Amino acid sequence: MTVSRSSVQAIGALEKLFEEHFGVKPEQLEMLPVSGSDRRYYRMSNGKHSAIGTHNTNIAENNTYFYFTDVFRKHGINVPEVYKTSKDRNFYLQQDLGNTSLFDQLMKEGHTDAVRQNFHKALVQLAKVQWIAGREVDFNQCFATRQFDEKAIMADLMYFKYYFADLQKIHYNKAEVIGEMEDLSKELGRIQPQMLMYRDFQSRNLMLYNDDIYLIDYQGGMQGPPQYDIASLLWQAKAQLPDAWKEDLLNGYIRTLHDLHIPRMDEIHFRRGYLQFVLLRMLQVLGAYGYRGLIEHKPHFVSSIGPALKNLQSFLSDNPQTPAYPALRSLLERISTDDMQQVYALPKRADDVKLQVNIASFSYKNGIPKSSSPHGGGYVFDCRGLLNPGRYAAYKHFTGKDPIVKQFLERETRMPEFLDHAFALVSLNVEDYLSRGFEQLSVAFGCTGGQHRSVYAAEQLATYLTNRYNIPVNVTHLNEKKWVLQDEKEPD
Repeated sequence: MTVSRSSVQAIGALEKLFEEHFGVKPEQLEMLPVSGSDRRYYRMSNGKHSAIGTHNTNIAENNTYFYFTDVFRKHGINVPEVYKTSKDRNFYLQQDLGNTSLFDQLMKEGHTDAVRQNFHKALVQLAKVQWIAGREVDFNQCFATRQFDEKAIMADLMYFKYYFADLQKIHYNKAEVIGEMEDLSKELGRIQPQMLMYRDFQSRNLMLYNDDIYLIDYQGGMQGPPQYDIASLLWQAKAQLPDAWKEDLLNGYIRTLHDLHIPRMDEIHFRRGYLQFVLLRMLQVLGAYGYRGLIEHKPHFVSSIGPALKNLQSFLSDNPQTPAYPALRSLLERISTDDMQQVYALPKRADDVKLQVNIASFSYKNGIPKSSSPHGGGYVFDCRGLLNPGRYAAYKHFTGKDPIVKQFLERETRMPEFLDHAFALVSLNVEDYLSRGFEQLSVAFGCTGGQHRSVYAAEQLATYLTNRYNIPVNVTHLNEKKWVLQDEKEPD
C-alpha cells in the first residue's frame, strides 16, 4: 500500500463520518493547508452542512485534543465542537470555523481599533483556558510532555542555538553561551505560577467566527507559565504590534484575571516573568524560522526572519537587564543588528539589474524546450524520478498549483529534497549572472504530463527567487492547454 493510497482511504473514512453525522454525503472536498504538523485537514460540505475532517495517526495527540476540547467547552471557552470520531480515533469531524484568522484580519485591516479589540477578546479566552479550565486539567492527559520545565526550556534555547545562531557567520564562545543558557533555563523553570500553558498561542491559531474569537491547535498544551502564551501573541514577528498595543493588551489580560477573581496573582512578579518569557519565545521562534526557512528553504519562514530580528533588537534596547547573562546578551545583540536584519530583508531591486529568469514547466512527451537565453545558459531538471500524483484519481484533474497536489508532493514524495538541490544550483548561477550583468537565465522542469510535478517545481522556484533576490521572474507552463482538468475528458 502506497502513502497516496492511504490518503485516498483517509478521505473515504472522513466522508463516512460526515454522512453518519449529517445524514448526507459530502459533495465538495477541499484539502486545507497545514504547517509543521502531520495532521491533514479537509473541508467537506453538502448544501447547508460544512465540517472539517481531520486525519492524524498520532492517537495520543488526538486523545489530548479531545480531552482539552471537552474541558474547554464545559467552561464556555470558544473552541470548535468535535462532531464525531472514528472507532480507531485516527479520524474526526469538527466544526468549520471558516477561513479568517485574527492574523488574516490584521494583515488586511492593519492596526485598527477593531483588530485591537479582537486581540483583547483572544486574551480573555486565553485567561479562561489557563486559570479556569487549567484548575481541573489532568496534566497526565498531555500527549508529549506534562510540563514546560527546565529541560523543555533548555530544548527551546538549544533549538535557537543549532538552527539559527550557528547558521549565522558570527563567532562566539559556544561553551560560555551554553553555560548561561543552562542557568537561564533553571531560572525560568522556577517561575510561578504554573497553569495550563497553550504553547502556540498566536494569531494564526485564532479564528474569527460569529463576531468572536475561537481557539484552534491547542493539543500541545501542558503545565507551564501563563506569561509564555501572552508573549507568543503580543510579540508574533509578522504581526509587529505597536508597543502601546502590547502594554494595553497586557493590562487588559491582568484586568481579566481580576474580573475572574483569580487569587494569588502578584502583578509585579508576573510582569517580571513575562519579560523573560518574551525573550525565550523570540529565541524559540528564531530557531523554528531557521529550521523551516534556512534548512528546509520554505519562503514564508525565510521572510519572517527579518521581522523577528527587528523584534529582538527592539526588546533588547528596551530591556537592558534582560537577559542578565553577558555572553548570551552579546550574541543576541550581534545577531539582531541592522546589518543582520538587512541580510534577511527582501532585497531592493537595483535600477541596473538586467537579469530576468525564465522558468518553464513542460511534458517530456513534447520534448525538451529550447533555452531562451542568448548565451544558452540554464538548467533542465527531470522530475520524473518523483512519485507522480497524476497516477491517482484523487489528484488526476488538478495541477501543481492546487493545494491538494502541493500537499501530496510536499508530504508524500521526495520533492522537498529535490528542490533543495535545484534551488542551490540555480542560486549559484543567479548570483554569478547578477555580478556579471547577464540578462537571461533559463530553467525548465519536466515531467510526464507537464501538469503536476513540473508545474509545482516551477512555481516554487519562482517564489524562492523572488523572495531571495527580488529579480524579475517569468513562469510559463508549456503544456497548460493540454492539462486534464475537472469535467474535461482525458485525451486519447
